[in-house]
Amino acid sequence: MTDDRVDLAITGAHLWREEERRDLYVRDGRFVAAPAGGTAAAASVIDAGGRLCVAGFLEPHIHLDKAQINDDVRPNRSGTLDEAIEIIWARKRAYTVDEIATRAVRTIRSAVSHGVTRFRSHVDVDSIGGLRPLEGVLEARERTRDIADVQIVAFPQEGILKDRGTDQLMWKAMEAGADLVGGMPFNENSAEDSARHVALAFEIAAHHDADIDMHVDETDDPDAKTLEILAEQTMERGWQGRVTAGHTCALAGYEEDYANRVIGLVRDAGIHMIVNPATNLMLQGRGDAQPKRRGITRVKELLAAGVNVACGQDCIRDPFYPFGRGDPLEVTFLASHVAHLSRPHEIETVFDMQTGAAARTMGLADYGAELGCVADLVIIDASDPLEALTRRADRACVIKRGRVVAETETRRRTAWS
Repeated sequence: MTDDRVDLAITGAHLWREEERRDLYVRDGRFVAAPAGGTAAAASVIDAGGRLCVAGFLEPHIHLDKAQINDDVRPNRSGTLDEAIEIIWARKRAYTVDEIATRAVRTIRSAVSHGVTRFRSHVDVDSIGGLRPLEGVLEARERTRDIADVQIVAFPQEGILKDRGTDQLMWKAMEAGADLVGGMPFNENSAEDSARHVALAFEIAAHHDADIDMHVDETDDPDAKTLEILAEQTMERGWQGRVTAGHTCALAGYEEDYANRVIGLVRDAGIHMIVNPATNLMLQGRGDAQPKRRGITRVKELLAAGVNVACGQDCIRDPFYPFGRGDPLEVTFLASHVAHLSRPHEIETVFDMQTGAAARTMGLADYGAELGCVADLVIIDASDPLEALTRRADRACVIKRGRVVAETETRRRTAWS
């Protein structure tokens, strides 16, 4: 193919946050300048028709190894986080690499059909399942490499010190192909062990020059204060901008003065924050009388402080959350409600949580529709984010590296048509 030809032209694209429609051109999986022959020089043409376009939705927090196991486990009778973890234990002992991969592939395909082009998945690393969850998701990543990109976080859900041998498994997980170092420091036996948990994660990350993404204070307990520990160690170790904290439910329960101080530390440390509205709305506050805590971190306060906040699906059809299909418009729709993001500029902000904010969280320098960026694009059957969220509009066309990977068209007949 010569330089005056392109593989794909997308005409009439209404890119989010741009006033004018424009045409996009793709060669070898990346956006390129218009060829001399314009659309006529394209091997294939897609007419976006002025519909809303984004450079691929992103899923910055999901658990592909656990996804869709609800049919094979007992119900979560209490509906709590603790019981969900216990239910997983028995199932995890029976895991095989192939069935993990099969479930993960099915989950990735579902999310891709809803416009997700890149994922960050936490996978359990512990003495129960060993490295099988990692091996399964690595296999799923390989099987779906033509439709999605997947980052993998080595996630010690059972603790690092509390679960004997997990420290060595974390090192092995990074050597075996995990991309980021995870953590769950509140799930240790003491504040001192929580601090050591964080320190061990930084030691592994430094050795592998890897970023860190932890589950932090996913509890209603306002005495859970590992977010402060994480922020302080981030600055001490010079890892600013390379650390993500997910959930941070306890932050909502802190006294105002302490919450404001911690938010300041998070900002100064350049920590990215991820809110998981679906799962935490379902799990938190189960033991409360009215009014019930809802387990959602201080989204508006974090945004006001200049902290980067993204949101993620977290769980899909597992003991933690019985619903979910990997649809970012469902997730951000929930986030807009629970975080009171309803004014016009706030709707723009929440729409950013699984696009631009997620890209910053995931360190994606090649995200966007500019020249040289990876040619991922979602054409949404809507005119703007408000309409897209209101209708959870069809993702009319999902393009991955310049190739159409999914198309959706819903038809409805009514008596008044």
